[in-house]
Amino acid sequence: MEKYGTSSIVVSDYDPGWPALFEKESASIKNALGSFALTIEHAGSTAVPGLPSKPIIDLLVGVPSVEEAKQRYIGPIEELGYAYIPAYASWLPGELFFRKGPPGPWTHHLHLMELSNPRWDTLLVFRDYLRAHPEAVLAYSSIKRALAASSKDDIEAYRTGKTAFVEETTARARAWRARVK
Repeated sequence: MEKYGTSSIVVSDYDPGWPALFEKESASIKNALGSFALTIEHAGSTAVPGLPSKPIIDLLVGVPSVEEAKQRYIGPIEELGYAYIPAYASWLPGELFFRKGPPGPWTHHLHLMELSNPRWDTLLVFRDYLRAHPEAVLAYSSIKRALAASSKDDIEAYRTGKTAFVEETTARARAWRARVK
């Protein structure tokens, strides 16, 4: 069982301050990486107004080369208080994953990848669909709260429990985006 740091999983009500926390952290990352950071997006549940979430700001950082990032930019990101988690490479191929904050609850997750990584599009289309579909936000809210209560500190069970909803919603999101483009 992969434990959620030192505490139980908590899903908090949406905090309207989360976008400002993203903007502040995004500016620090952009300063540390310079033009190597092609774009920085607010991803994950804290990026969706009204959606309850674990209070962790997910930053999606697009770079031209993950290999170059691995060689040159882990240090500058760690200087911002992030810990690089290389063990996640098998779970998140083509991505460098970092955490910031005390061990569980963390305050920030940084996902660094190339814009061509299929996960880049997946994360953003899911976010954008939820932003545009309040009924999906309500459904996802219920699932997240129930899973947090039943999973306690088992983050793998929490993630796995969301998989069917996320996959089905992402498929709907791709179809929705194709219609609105």
